[in-house]
Amino acid sequence: MNTDDIKLSAVISVHNEEAQLAECLECLKFADEIVVLLDKCTDRSGDIAQKFTDRVIEGDWEIEGKRRNAAIEACRGEWIFEIDADERVPEALAREISDVIGKTDCDIFNIPVDNYVGGRLVRNGWGGLFGKNGYPGLFRKGVKVWGRNRVHPHLHVSGGQGPDLKTPIAHYVDEGISDMLMRLDRYTDLRAKDLVEKGETGSFANMVRKIFSRFWKCYVLRRGYRENGYGFVIALCAALYPVLSHLKAVLEMKE
Repeated sequence: MNTDDIKLSAVISVHNEEAQLAECLECLKFADEIVVLLDKCTDRSGDIAQKFTDRVIEGDWEIEGKRRNAAIEACRGEWIFEIDADERVPEALAREISDVIGKTDCDIFNIPVDNYVGGRLVRNGWGGLFGKNGYPGLFRKGVKVWGRNRVHPHLHVSGGQGPDLKTPIAHYVDEGISDMLMRLDRYTDLRAKDLVEKGETGSFANMVRKIFSRFWKCYVLRRGYRENGYGFVIALCAALYPVLSHLKAVLEMKE
């Protein structure tokens, strides 16, 4: 395809996602090009990606922000749609994206998210760096840059913000509570490395105080109580995220 004909690039960066990559890429065929970045993949992710696109980039990135920026930089479209392997694009969202970029003067759009735990839609309670209800996933190239963090990198955004899109993307975030707790362990491992590198471990007392405020925010203010046991565990994970990251960072510095 001629570069001038590329209006929309769909981009995804993955590490060993052979179990779900094909299903994700299948729903991106509405884009003019698909860019797949393979980060230290040792499974069949590369073979699967090549069935859908010739825009496959392989490498080794320790920092999530750098990896995502490298994937975005490889896109040739004026517009970029960023997605993760555990997300799926309904046909209605694909139509909405195509419609929006054809007539807007804005530069970046937030996409709502429907989060699934196993097969159950869990709408309430997400937050505290442990879940998302939306993300700035549709943007013109050059207006969105990820920060240099291993997990939850900060975003630097320029340009005009458009209204939120109406159709949510489906996010299969966890297979169940056990998977959710393992994700908490992974996130806090990576967050601890960021804290050590920056020398910003904080105080234990402050992290303990955050347990109560973050739990209240997710379980009560964000109505996690409506999700029964799932809402409680989500709020608990969000509450423990800072203190576990702090403790892991302190222990790493002592070793």
